Amino acid sequence: MNENLFASFITPVILGLPLATLIVLFPSLLFPTSDRLVNNRLISLQQWALQLVSKQMMAIHNTKGQTWTLMLTSLILFIGSTNLLGLLPHSFTPTTQLSMNLGMAIPLWAGTVIMGFRNKTKASLAHFLPQGTPTPLIPMLVIIETISLFIQPMALAVRLTANITAGHLLIHLIGGATLTLMNISTTTAFITFIILILLTILEFAVAMIQAYVFTLLVSLYLHDNT
Repeated sequence: MNENLFASFITPVILGLPLATLIVLFPSLLFPTSDRLVNNRLISLQQWALQLVSKQMMAIHNTKGQTWTLMLTSLILFIGSTNLLGLLPHSFTPTTQLSMNLGMAIPLWAGTVIMGFRNKTKASLAHFLPQGTPTPLIPMLVIIETISLFIQPMALAVRLTANITAGHLLIHLIGGATLTLMNISTTTAFITFIILILLTILEFAVAMIQAYVFTLLVSLYLHDNT
C-alpha cells in the first residue's frame, strides 16, 4: 500500500476549508430527543445507558459536584460517539488529535481546580504539602506536587490520543498485511483477516472504555475539589 500510514489522521479539507467543526458537531445528531409520551426502543436504551453511567459516576459527589452531571454526561456521549464513528472506513477521528483532546481536558481540569480553591482553599493548598513532611524536603515536595497537578490535563489528553491512535494504526497495518498476503498465501491471509476482525471488535470496546476513563478521571478530579 502506497498510502501514508498517518494519512487518516490528517484533518479533511474541502475547498481549502477544514471540516473539523462539522465532524465534531455530527455526533450530536445521533442522539435524538422525543416529545412522545411513550419512547421508542432506541431512545429508551439511550436514556437507560445515560442513567446508568451518570448514577455510577455521580454517586460519590456532593451537591456541588452533582451540578456537573449534565457536563460529564455530554462529555462521555461526545467522546464515545466520536471514537465509534472514527472506526468507520474512510472516516476521520477528531480524538486522535492531541490539540482537540487538550482543548477538552484543560478547561475541565481548570474548572475543577478553580472550584477547589474557591470552596476548599485550605484543603486544596494542603495537597501541595503532605502532613509530617520533613522540613528539608518541603521545597522539593511543593515543586513535585505542583508539577503533578499541572500534568493532569496533559495525561488525560495523551492517554486518549495514544489509545485511539494506536488502535487505528494497528487496524491499518493488519489490513494492509491481509491484502498483501492474499497474493502469497490464502491460509495466512485468512488467519490475518480473523485477527483483523477480532482487533476491530476490541477497538469498539476500547472506544467506549476510553470515553468512560476520560470522563471518570474528570469526575475524580471534581470529587477531590468539592
